[in-house]
Amino acid sequence: MIEAFSTPPSASPRPKIYILDAFHEAGIALARQHADVVCWPDPAIQNWPEDADGVMVRMMPITPEQLARAKHVKVICKQGVGYDTIAIEAARTHGIPVCRTPGVNSEAVSEMAFALALSVARRVSRFDRMLRAGAEIIRPQHLGIELQGKTVGIVGMGNIGKSVARKWLGAFDAKLLTYAPRSPADHWSDLPHTRVASLHDMLPQVDVLTLHLPLSAESHHMIGRPELALMKKNAILINVSRGGIIDEKALFESMSAGHLFGAGLDVFEIEPPPPDYPLLQLENLVATPHAAGGTHETQARSALQVAQQVIDVLQGSPPANCVN
Repeated sequence: MIEAFSTPPSASPRPKIYILDAFHEAGIALARQHADVVCWPDPAIQNWPEDADGVMVRMMPITPEQLARAKHVKVICKQGVGYDTIAIEAARTHGIPVCRTPGVNSEAVSEMAFALALSVARRVSRFDRMLRAGAEIIRPQHLGIELQGKTVGIVGMGNIGKSVARKWLGAFDAKLLTYAPRSPADHWSDLPHTRVASLHDMLPQVDVLTLHLPLSAESHHMIGRPELALMKKNAILINVSRGGIIDEKALFESMSAGHLFGAGLDVFEIEPPPPDYPLLQLENLVATPHAAGGTHETQARSALQVAQQVIDVLQGSPPANCVN
């Protein structure tokens, strides 16, 4: 008797993950274990709206028009905390969850904020440029300022802000003022600090103002001409959050007029800023190219988390760290 054999069902096709930016190889390798991957800089990444099931992204903008074409995308995961480069409302309209990786880069970003403040205060970048150029250095003309025991204003009380606070307390026994109107009243109960009711209450008191909040309609140009005018003449301004929180035209005008000891910026309204950008011409500005999260450790951890969160959704789990 001839036995009848049923034809086994064909295996389900592997999902497709599109990686739109340069990612650490650890995240790419994990994604490839579970899906077919199209990865930057392959020009085929431009086809992600029509072809992707999952998307991994760092800084590449995602527009409403692209999201309208994304008929099969089940999840977009953004490396890092900020997601202002993604059209969130459009993603919500089309039912596409957008995830992020909060907390992964807190230490790296807080270290950069600290490094920028020290570089501004002790003229590190200025001296480096002068030495390399063979310029005459008359040191009394380039005196720095000490940070021990100074008053530091922290705007934003999330994971990064708290890491920054710990560093200022531990290294310089700083007096901390904080402003974060949406944080609970008992937030940071384990750290000595003073909450202020308004930003304008804080600004005249601080020797260092350091920004750690997302860009939103509320925070756009939060630091403008009136706010800069309230700050001490020799205060230091640090931004490792998002360009657009500071009115950069107002900052240039203020610093050009001799107001503020200096500023350290890792982020700009236009990234990268052009070489002739006015702020970059100021010798008491220290600038870095949105690199605060750029450590080997952070990039590996966050790339793995992005990949895992995308894989989990494609395998049927609910999205983690969803912002919409």
